[in-house]
Amino acid sequence: MAKELTPKQAHFARCVASGMTQADAYREAYSPKQGTTAASIHTLASRLMGQVEIRSRVDALIRARERAVVASALTDRDKVLNRLRAWLEGTEEADSNRLRAAELLGKASGLFTTDISVTTKDRDSSQVAAEIESRLAALLGSTADALDDADAGGSIH
Repeated sequence: MAKELTPKQAHFARCVASGMTQADAYREAYSPKQGTTAASIHTLASRLMGQVEIRSRVDALIRARERAVVASALTDRDKVLNRLRAWLEGTEEADSNRLRAAELLGKASGLFTTDISVTTKDRDSSQVAAEIESRLAALLGSTADALDDADAGGSIH
């Protein structure tokens, strides 16, 4: 049977799970005396985190927070999609402020994403120069052909 955490241990676990350092969480939960050294606080906090019950509580709190974030994002996506559908179908009136709010909420929840991939070729300067010269030659050749065709026809349009 798992040992129940004391109120101070539970507070320490909540502080660590919320992102505080172990030492700051220890200071918050246990209010050590003024003369307690930073090294002592670090050691005591590390010992607390070494306890299976406290580590399990911290892990459970972090998992619960992550699930809540995912659920919130999904809820926001659903809200945005439902509103956009209602506005599209004309069942609800939309103004520019509501549309903008829906857009921002959708972006924040990851509804509108654009993936762009860029590929580059590593070339040295002589390869780049050769490519530029060939393109210029092709361009000049097509321009010369057009001029020859125009001369043969008698006029340029």
